[in-house]
Amino acid sequence: MNILITSAGTRNKVVQYFKKEFDGIGKVIATDTSELAPAIYEADKYYLVPRIDESNYIDAILDICKKEKIDCLFALIDPELSLIAENRERFLKIGTTPLISDYDAVELAFDKYKMYKYLSSNGYKTAKSYIDKDEFYKDLDAGKISFPVFVKPYKGSASININKVGSKEEIDTLFNIYDDLIIQEFLDGQEIGVDVYIDPISKRVVSVFTKEKIKMRAGETDKARSFKDPKLFDLITGLVEKIGYVYMIDIDIFRIDGEYYISEINPRFGGGYPHAYECGVNFPRLVINSMNGIENKNEIGNYNENIYMMKYNEVKIMKK
Repeated sequence: MNILITSAGTRNKVVQYFKKEFDGIGKVIATDTSELAPAIYEADKYYLVPRIDESNYIDAILDICKKEKIDCLFALIDPELSLIAENRERFLKIGTTPLISDYDAVELAFDKYKMYKYLSSNGYKTAKSYIDKDEFYKDLDAGKISFPVFVKPYKGSASININKVGSKEEIDTLFNIYDDLIIQEFLDGQEIGVDVYIDPISKRVVSVFTKEKIKMRAGETDKARSFKDPKLFDLITGLVEKIGYVYMIDIDIFRIDGEYYISEINPRFGGGYPHAYECGVNFPRLVINSMNGIENKNEIGNYNENIYMMKYNEVKIMKK
C-alpha cells in the first residue's frame, strides 16, 4: 500500500508518522513545488510538481499516482483540497483514493458566510457574521454586536489578511480596498483545537482529540494542553456526521462561559496534529484500516489529559 502526501511543505512530523506506520506495508511519497520544502526529504521518495494554480497540476499528480501505484493520497494545504475533491473520479479511475470529504462539504468549510448560515440555522453557537456592512452597522447601532470585530476574506485560510477592527472608518476603508470580505464577531474565550477522524465505511466519528491552545504562531498552534469534555465530544460528533465529513479534519472552537462556539472547520490534517499522535491518537493507523476495508472502532477520547505540546524550531541542512 503506497500513499502520496501532496504540498508537504514543512509538515515533517506528519510524513514521519506515516513512514513509521507504513513500515513494512508500503511507501510514503511526498510532493511540493520547491526543493526547499524540508518535509519531502522525510519520505521514501519525492517529486517536485507545478503550482496548484497551474493547468497541468492535477495531471502531474495523476501521473505520479500511476507511476508509483499510489493507493491513497491527501493534501496538507487548504487551496488544494477543493481541487482534489473536484477531481475525485479521475483519481478513483486509476485506483487512487483521495482521503478527503466530498466537494460540497469541502467548499462549505471554505466559505465562511455559508458555514455561518449553516451553523446558526442548525442551532450551533458561532460568531455573528456579515457580508453586508450596512447590515452590520444596523446591528451595531441596535447594540446587537460591538467592536472590535474581525474583517477578513470570506474565503481564506492560514490567518491571511485578517484585520481586527475597532471603527466604522476602518471597515469602510477595507471594504473600499478589497472585495468579498466578511465581518465576524470577536469571540473572547479559550481557543480549542480539535482533531477528528470520521470512518469512511460507517460514516461515524471514531476519534476525537481536543486541546486547549496556550499560544499561537503564524496561525497555527504553538503550545497546547490536552483535555477531555464529553459534552464537546458529543457536539463535534453530531456536527461533522451531520455535514458528512470523512477521514481527518481539524476544527477550531472557542469556549466562552462554559459554552462552545464553532469557529472554523478545516477538512485536512491540522497543524497541531503531532500533539494528538504523540498522545496515542494514531490517524495513520486508522487510514491503513480504512484502505484495507476495515471499519474502525470508536476510540473517542482515548488519550491522556494534561499532556503539553511545545513546538520548537528545527533545521534541515542540504548540500547541492
